[in-house]
Amino acid sequence: MFKEAIILAGGFGTRLQSVVNDRPKVLAPVRGRPFLSWILDYLEDAGVSKVILATGYLHEAVEETFFNSYKNIEIEYSQETEPLGTGGAIKKAMQKIEGKRALVMNGDTLFRVNLSKFYDFALTNQAPAALVLREVEDVTRYGAICLDSENHISTFLEKGRQSGKGLINGGVYSLKKEWLLNMSPSEKFSIEKDLFEKSTESLALFGMVCKQYFIDIGIPEDYEKAQNDFITFEK
Repeated sequence: MFKEAIILAGGFGTRLQSVVNDRPKVLAPVRGRPFLSWILDYLEDAGVSKVILATGYLHEAVEETFFNSYKNIEIEYSQETEPLGTGGAIKKAMQKIEGKRALVMNGDTLFRVNLSKFYDFALTNQAPAALVLREVEDVTRYGAICLDSENHISTFLEKGRQSGKGLINGGVYSLKKEWLLNMSPSEKFSIEKDLFEKSTESLALFGMVCKQYFIDIGIPEDYEKAQNDFITFEK
């Protein structure tokens, strides 16, 4: 089972600026609470005991909100002094991971994956990198992913290359620490563009399709939708 997780919490939230412009996107209030707290509740319920927050933009606000713990979760910080891209941020944070494998998540997305099932999926396939995929009605906003019959990811399609129903990258990964540190192309890179997309032929990337609740609050419409949806998750 995943015990350690990395959450990307350094985004600028450019598309959300019209409704949330005074704080990092992970602190955008949803039903009176920072969005990130909803992710941490989900991780605590799944048995995660340590989270590394990969911060950057307005990192002080995140640290002053969560300090060093949240309920039963220990929190550490991996701060970018300059933008490193998603890959660079994960690589830096991964150095604080004690085990051999970590769960990695986007801090602006809640995807309520069955993490026990995903952990078993990654181990069964001996996958150094496994992604959780979500089927959506229109992939235009996200870009699409093609999966073969053996759960190998065969193709990544850029935004706009395909429309209509399809599979997208849900922003939840299982990554082996040693693999990431050895495979990383540089200190600054996009894990999606510079590592995942360039590894489909040289390395078996695995994808697990999940139909659980998914929302990305990166645009105002979905941010407002979360305000109503999260009634379901209130304790």
